[in-house]
Amino acid sequence: MLTEFLIVCPLVFLAGFVDAIGGGGGLISLPAYLMAGIPAHFAVGTNKLSSAMGTTIATLEFARSGYIRVKLAFLSVIAAIIGSSFGANLALHISEYYFKIILLVVLPLTALYLLLNRHALNTKLADSAKLSVSQFVATLIISVSLGAWDGFYGPGTGTFLILTLVGIAHLPINLAAGNTKVINLTTNVTALAVFLMNDKVMIILGLTAGIFSIVGNFLGASYYKKFGSAIARPIIIIVLVIFFAKTLWEFMG
Repeated sequence: MLTEFLIVCPLVFLAGFVDAIGGGGGLISLPAYLMAGIPAHFAVGTNKLSSAMGTTIATLEFARSGYIRVKLAFLSVIAAIIGSSFGANLALHISEYYFKIILLVVLPLTALYLLLNRHALNTKLADSAKLSVSQFVATLIISVSLGAWDGFYGPGTGTFLILTLVGIAHLPINLAAGNTKVINLTTNVTALAVFLMNDKVMIILGLTAGIFSIVGNFLGASYYKKFGSAIARPIIIIVLVIFFAKTLWEFMG
């Protein structure tokens, strides 16, 4: 339906822009599919397609900027594939009803976190130094854990990756942002493969929205290199509030 494209495509563009800046684009793109009336499993699967297309562009832009360490990225990819394939297969066994329950719990908690932590997505770039073994180990654990979350559900993964890679793995923000794109791309592609094999992807809508995601990610990556990530937080919160109100209304109705 035309309405689906009119709702999904502009919001996916916005999601790509936000995701390239500070992560969390899935908190906009997945609600967009659901607001268009698409069933939860198809929404998650189709979102993986458009997100993977956009994240590819952002990853290339971050690599060009020198924000990706090859060895760290390679190990993160392996860990993320393991986590994401497990999460995606688990998601296929969760009913539509429980997916909505998850939405009603996770989305407001994420919005509350962003409201209470004003600098969560606004860390400045830092010079990269030689990484320690503990940083590698922490990054791999984070990659598996959030890879599973991204395969299972998705929204918030980019934000949580940046926060944990900086706060727990103690990576400089530039390397954390670059590695986040690598992990996000890996988990999106892995989960997409699982959803495709189970016929849970709306190909035409996903490809069309993917073009909007590519443009949004390209512009977002360019914006990030110039101005940082401060703008991402208020955009995410606004969309979350709108979507949460809609989901709660439908759930109670």
